[in-house]
Amino acid sequence: MSNNSELHSKEIRTVKTYQEARLQNTENLRQNVVDAAAILLQEGGPEAVTVRRVADKMACSTKIIYSLFGSKDELAKQLYLDGCKLLAQTFEAVPKQENPQQYLRELGNAYWSFGLNYSSYYKMMFGGAISFKQDEESLQGTVTALQQVMNVLEEAVQQELIDVKDLTLVIFKIWASLHGVIHLYLGGHLKNDESARVVYDQMLSDLIRTIFGTHT
Repeated sequence: MSNNSELHSKEIRTVKTYQEARLQNTENLRQNVVDAAAILLQEGGPEAVTVRRVADKMACSTKIIYSLFGSKDELAKQLYLDGCKLLAQTFEAVPKQENPQQYLRELGNAYWSFGLNYSSYYKMMFGGAISFKQDEESLQGTVTALQQVMNVLEEAVQQELIDVKDLTLVIFKIWASLHGVIHLYLGGHLKNDESARVVYDQMLSDLIRTIFGTHT
């Protein structure tokens, strides 16, 4: 019995090379720094996220932060990607609806909730509160975050409920319209949650009506 257990243990045991182990440790450290930045972001807003404050949170020097990321720009990008994952998870948590119009409406409602529940992330990601240069990785993060919306539209096309030549263009029209309302609200231009939600719901209804045409 003992020999069999030892044999089984040997079969499932794996060994990382030094370089693999070192790389894994570096990635863990980078993730811890992003987590620290995320805590600062949620506790104090975008203005609270500085390399100095992140280093203080990690109880290390700013030199270590720069050695892991190279620049504040890279750290900001990783924080943006973290927000994209949160947004994707928010969309994925929406139960699938058989009616694509209702499903799109529920995803729109989820986007509203994300904007309010993660307002610091939202301002950082889509309000320019923490600027960084977009690259292929961050743009792909945006695509991943909006994938559920794209899936609904693709299914609607397959079911011949809508006739759309450029789904990406439609996605950006939806995003720009809904973002505009949330951005105005977070900026204090809409007096309260209730009035902002009325505008948002009307905008969402108009978008769905336009996309689906006579099928609404």
